[in-house]
Amino acid sequence: MQVKETKAEGLSRTYDITITAAELAAKLDAKVAEVQPEVSLKGFRPGKVPAAHIKRMFGKSMMGELMQETMDSASKQALNDNDIKPAGNPHFHMQSEAEDVIAGKSDLNFHMHVDIMPDFTPADPAKLSVERPVCEVSDEEVDEAVTRIAGDQKTFKDKTAASKAKDGDAVVIDFVGSIDGKKFDGGAAEDAEVVIGAGQFIPGFEEQLIGAKKGDTPVLTVTFPKDYQAENLAGKEAKFETTVKVVKGPVETKIDDDLAKKMGLTSLDALKDAIRQNMESEYKKQSRARSKRRILDALDAKHDFDLPQGMVDAEFNQIWKQVEADLKEGNVEDEDKDKSEDDLRAEYLAISQRRVRLGLVLAEIGQQNNISVAAEEVSRAVNQEAMRYPGQEKQVVEYFQKNPEAQAQLRAPIFEEKVVDFMLELATVKDVKVSKEELFSDDDAPGDSKPAKKKPAAKKKPATKKKAPAKKPAAKKPAAKKPAAKKTPAKK
Repeated sequence: MQVKETKAEGLSRTYDITITAAELAAKLDAKVAEVQPEVSLKGFRPGKVPAAHIKRMFGKSMMGELMQETMDSASKQALNDNDIKPAGNPHFHMQSEAEDVIAGKSDLNFHMHVDIMPDFTPADPAKLSVERPVCEVSDEEVDEAVTRIAGDQKTFKDKTAASKAKDGDAVVIDFVGSIDGKKFDGGAAEDAEVVIGAGQFIPGFEEQLIGAKKGDTPVLTVTFPKDYQAENLAGKEAKFETTVKVVKGPVETKIDDDLAKKMGLTSLDALKDAIRQNMESEYKKQSRARSKRRILDALDAKHDFDLPQGMVDAEFNQIWKQVEADLKEGNVEDEDKDKSEDDLRAEYLAISQRRVRLGLVLAEIGQQNNISVAAEEVSRAVNQEAMRYPGQEKQVVEYFQKNPEAQAQLRAPIFEEKVVDFMLELATVKDVKVSKEELFSDDDAPGDSKPAKKKPAAKKKPATKKKAPAKKPAAKKPAAKKPAAKKTPAKK
């Protein structure tokens, strides 16, 4: 085998590799000798088929397989001999005519293109300094949460027949909807309970029930939103003929031990303790997320080295695919609406470069400090993913078991979090008390990053029989066939 480096620019390398026809012929002879004892052909005793006959019968197909095997082994040897650490799989470009090589008329000659890993020394985490925003849960916040819970437990009591409905009341109605005099599917219901001001129905529907009393038959006129889920109704004006059957007034829910017992707790104090613990857990999670962002910013600022172009391209293509989908759906952040495609590409290219750079640095720090992800950690992640698909858990687990790449997608964030925790333990971390608003703000977002795109609000559905019109649907669970498919990952 002959190997010659023909290109060395930055982290890109190209090698010209030649395996002579004689070498390939010798490999073919060895392959024939290996399979000869197992070959059984008509007219020959098992294992006694002459090598020449095997070559005539199967030589071309065997040589085709040998070509691929030889290219793979030759490329690995070339990388090892040149002490190359590849940043991704090599790419091959054939120089020889495959038919001539298979026929033994030509040497096997091909170019191997490969990006190499950059050579850098990662920053010492012990020399990094970051501020960690922390926030204490106040008694006022706990009390506000209890008040909200009490509001959610609100009940209603029938009012007198002469009582007129007002904001906050519940009105039980039958209704039939029509557009241009024609009824439409999902536009009718019986005994639908409408809480005025709850915002569960098409805008304008609830408000028109104010002042109605038992026995009234108001006709409500509303216009469906332009982005309504049912395209045949979107933007159209509809009339709902209604019959008011009952008007109910809200009954104040007392904040006491009985409220806590409704929530499955023993006392009001126990309810407050549970709320406080949940809030503290939420605040700590956010504090850690902000600390992670800041230490990654500090880490990024310490490194400036060439990046493997293939890795950057792969990262950018993954991000840009989701960006294009968002643009097509009109799901664009306000700050991006006036930007050209070139500007957006440049912005997301910078994000891709940051991610690749940080990924390489984190990987090196993890390797140097023997940080790894255990099999049981991946198994837990698989089980957690499976729990997101009730009734399909078995299929999800099998999907990950059969797809190493899908497992790698779960392993990567676990590894990253472990390395970040390791760095936070070594770095100088100063706690800074902040308000809740400051803790959950995005004021310290890195300059070359963007917050994750928000999902569009769920569109309202038309009414169906026995249900209130246009209530917000519950989010549906995705199918479990390919649970690993993900949207654009959150920016580091």
